[in-house]
Formats: sequence, C-alpha cells, structure tokens
Amino acid sequence: MRIATMVRAYMPVPCPPDIIYAPIDLALQISEGLIHQGHDVTFYAPNGTRLRIPTETTNLRPLVHDLKEFRELLADVGRMSHYVPSLWDQYMAKEMFERARAGEYDALHFHHPEIALSLAGLYPDVPVIYTMHDPFSPWYKEVMELYASPNQHYISISDNQRADAPDLPYAATVYNGIDTDLFTFSEEHDGYLLFTGRIVPEKGVKEAIQVAQQSGQRLLIIGPTYPEYQDYFDTQVKPHLNERVLYLGFMEREHLTKYYQMAKALLFPIQWEEPFGLAMVEAMACGTPVIALRRGSVSEIIKHNKTGFVVDSLAEMAAAVDKLDKINRQDCRAHVEKYFSTAHMVDGYAKAFKKVLQEPKSLQPAAVKPKTPAKR
Repeated sequence: MRIATMVRAYMPVPCPPDIIYAPIDLALQISEGLIHQGHDVTFYAPNGTRLRIPTETTNLRPLVHDLKEFRELLADVGRMSHYVPSLWDQYMAKEMFERARAGEYDALHFHHPEIALSLAGLYPDVPVIYTMHDPFSPWYKEVMELYASPNQHYISISDNQRADAPDLPYAATVYNGIDTDLFTFSEEHDGYLLFTGRIVPEKGVKEAIQVAQQSGQRLLIIGPTYPEYQDYFDTQVKPHLNERVLYLGFMEREHLTKYYQMAKALLFPIQWEEPFGLAMVEAMACGTPVIALRRGSVSEIIKHNKTGFVVDSLAEMAAAVDKLDKINRQDCRAHVEKYFSTAHMVDGYAKAFKKVLQEPKSLQPAAVKPKTPAKR
C-alpha cells in the first residue's frame, strides 16, 4: 500500500520536547511500523521536520517551534480568528489530495478529521481514513455529518469512543500502542502510588490526592501545568503537597519508565470520557497495576482483578489499594504485550487500510445524510 499521512502542517516532527502531543508520537509509530512491513508511507509535516522515513514539507514554514510559541499561537486572536493554523493544514492536505488523485498514493490518513473534511468530497476517488483521538462532542459529530461522503472512513481508538457517534462509517477500532522496549518490566516496586498526566481537572489530580490520603499512601505526581489552570493547581494541588504527596513537574516520556516501574499502582481517577489513556498502558507495561474510575475506555484497557481494578467511586479506589497484593505484575506486562504493543497497533492499521482499499465502491457505506441547519 502507498499511504500519505499527516498530523499538523504548522508543527515540525518530531514534536518539540516540551509539548505533549500524542497524535504525533502515534503517527510516527504507525508510519515506521507500516514501512517495516513493506508498505510505502510518506509523512507530511512542515520545514524543520527531521525523520528517517520519507517526508514531504510542501515548503511550509512552521508556526510553532516550542511550547511558548504554541501558547502564543493559541492566544493570538488575530491569527486564530482568521483560521491561520487551519489554512496551513488545508494547504498541505490539498497537496496530498492532488497527488493521490494523480496516482501517487492509494489512500490518505489524517489524525485530525477537520483538516480534510471539506476537501474529501471534492476527491471522491481518493480513500480517506481518519484516526479519532478526541471524544465526539455534539458539534464535532454534526460537522462530520455535514461533510460526509462515501470515500471517508473512521478509525476509533476504543469502542467506547463511538458511543456518541455510532453511525459513522468506521473501518475499525485500533487501540493505541506503546514501545514495550521503552517501558520495561520491573518485578519490584517502592510502595508509592503514582499519578501521571496533565494537571487539569478532567485528569483527576485532586481526586488522586484524596485517594492517597484516604489510603494512607505516598503519592508522586508527574505532569505539566498550564497558565489557564494555574488556579486549579494553586487551590486543589499545591496546598496538599508535603513529604507524602510530591509534585515532580513535567517529564518527557522516556524519563517516566523508572517511576512507573517503582510504583505500587497508577491512579487513574479521570473525570471525563477519555477515549484512550496511554498512561494506563505505559504503567502496565512496567508491571504496575492501574486503579481507575469506570469512565471512557477504562474497562477496555484494564482487565479487572487481573491487571488492576475498575471502580465506581473514590472510596472503592482507596479500598482497592489494599488489594494490590492480589495482582501479579507479570500479568500486567503480558496484557500489554498481547493487546497494546506498537506491533499490535500497526497490524490493526494495516488491516483497516486494506479493508478500505479492497472494498468495492458499490459496497462502501453511504454518506451519512446531514441534518438541515435550522433556519433563524
């Protein structure tokens, strides 16, 4: 197969080290894995991109080089109100569509559907595949219905993610995968609880602290803070920091392994319907069980009573801490190797792409009929 893929046209790849942007990391893993299987993949990204795989920049300059510039871009009312980042994305996407129509690519793969939705219907013979990394909010689903066409297909990253948009033309559910050579196993641990993730309300940092306090355990917190959530950190996190609850700041993924390995358990008290939680998989790969609230994809990722505990309240989460000696850390590692490795993810994408390309056009799903906008 000949695939062209893209995440963003305004940020070079690899992602700047101080920016957490999982779709870029996953897109690279998928592309490199498909090439290893013998497929041709071209990665589209702006100037400054440095990859070991075929790359096209369309000679676009990046708008973002680091976190400071990223925040400045998002806060720039002039550029955002004139859709400058979106116009960068669409400029690059149009080049991909033109080259696919000319026969250079068999399919196009986008990690943000909004980039290509308005173009896909103009190129009906070009198969387009989107990976959904975000939940389906009502407005997001409505946009997809407005621009639906038979050549567009979706890959969900969990079955739960489909709940709010069950009728879209899905090609497959493919779970995100991790590099199991990076997140390595440890039989031993140091007895502390761990929280990793952005320091924002929906990730449940405040709740993780409450669980640690209720269970009488030490807690290490690792993750970035953001100016717009500084008040949350100052009121819900900072007052509780002491020798038992420590905040270690932001760390790049490759530095997290030793903290995962030495944790007694990862706490995952999410306060939203997260479509996939990479932290759960990273922890289990290191042998660390996960205690998580039953939301989003949690029940698909954790094997209850085998690789951790899926609970319905903070009280149950605190009680589960006392049951951790029932979990075999080797089982956690084996679970990730079987279902959430990079190789398993790449195989899933290869099968999904082949399914789309081999399906006769007469059997492809009909476009979802868009709703007529209400008159005002």
